[in-house]
Amino acid sequence: MLDTIAKLIKVLNAEVSPSQISLGFAAGFIVGLTPLWSLHNLLLLFLVFLFRVNFSAFLLSWAFFSGIAYLADPAMEQLGATLLSSPELKSIWTGMYNQPVWRITHFNNTLTLGSLVCAVVIAVPMVFVSNFLIRNYRQHILGWVAKSKLSQLLKASRLYRTYNAVSGGD
Repeated sequence: MLDTIAKLIKVLNAEVSPSQISLGFAAGFIVGLTPLWSLHNLLLLFLVFLFRVNFSAFLLSWAFFSGIAYLADPAMEQLGATLLSSPELKSIWTGMYNQPVWRITHFNNTLTLGSLVCAVVIAVPMVFVSNFLIRNYRQHILGWVAKSKLSQLLKASRLYRTYNAVSGGD
């Protein structure tokens, strides 16, 4: 637990663009919320490697939201069932299912479809919100925290030693 917190602090304090961290969090959110062995996750992992996305943020977000996904799975499955049984979308699903390239996406699985739709809808604002929060954290909170008495106490703690070990500090 302390290692995870230390890694998160290291990512937030790194000389990395907030956009790269935000995209890493959002990509990890999508992979963590959806079933792991899916074509869209493979594609997303390829995009994470292709573009300059913070991989540490991706891994932390993936690990965190994989745990949350178990709690959200019933709602995601219900959303997928609703979308797949919608009469208005029946012709789209039938057309997609009749083409082999769409079958390998497993869109006809209620959990895969529901979790992917939900994850993508939430991930888009998540990028902007996390980018805003990271920028404000760095601009307003980071300097204040470094000077505070609490910071001085934490520097004497095990958490700080763990953070230093992870970040390669002295």
